[in-house]
Amino acid sequence: MAIAGFAALCAGIVALWASYGPELLAFVADAPRFRAWVDEAGALSRIAFVIANMAQIVIAFLPGEPLELAAGYAFGALEGTLWCLAASALGTAAVMALVRTFGLRIVALFFPPEKIASMRWLRDARRFELLLFLCFLIPGTPKDLLTYVAGLGKSPVARIVALTTVGRIPSIVSSTLAAGAFGDGNYLGAAVVAALTVALAGIGVIAYRKLSSKHIFIENSYQ
Repeated sequence: MAIAGFAALCAGIVALWASYGPELLAFVADAPRFRAWVDEAGALSRIAFVIANMAQIVIAFLPGEPLELAAGYAFGALEGTLWCLAASALGTAAVMALVRTFGLRIVALFFPPEKIASMRWLRDARRFELLLFLCFLIPGTPKDLLTYVAGLGKSPVARIVALTTVGRIPSIVSSTLAAGAFGDGNYLGAAVVAALTVALAGIGVIAYRKLSSKHIFIENSYQ
């Protein structure tokens, strides 16, 4: 019953995003209006951002990059990064609580069995934490999938939260730097950061696939 309720909640949030998401993105893209709202709302705008970012991590298939860009755009690179990291830690803790309570049933709401199976090597007790950190450190890896699957392991929740939050720093910083530079009118700086991020993400995807394939092959060879 609890799983069904959570699934219904996720579906409702996705439906709301489908209805109002484009309008919200248009509002964020209107620099003067958006920044004026942030200045006027004060602490409320920060609280709203953290809640939205937490929800994105929990509802894993919603894209997180627009929120990171919005944080850099609205709050500047430094403050935006700090709010993203705070939301990441809280969102990851919420995911861990869900997975430790409901197990594989809740992970299966978001990801098909074959994708879950492909992550089994991350639950190797000897290498789990190092590999988890490296995968979060590499741009372009499926971090939200990894967050859910990481909860199926036996590492302490606090350690997983710390590893994944620190591991997200390069991805978050690149987004907030680019958006912050764009918001300040430094279009060349924003373009350079964006180009470097895309290049690193491409390299990260290739590295992640090779790493994942290597460990899946090793697992299968011993079965």
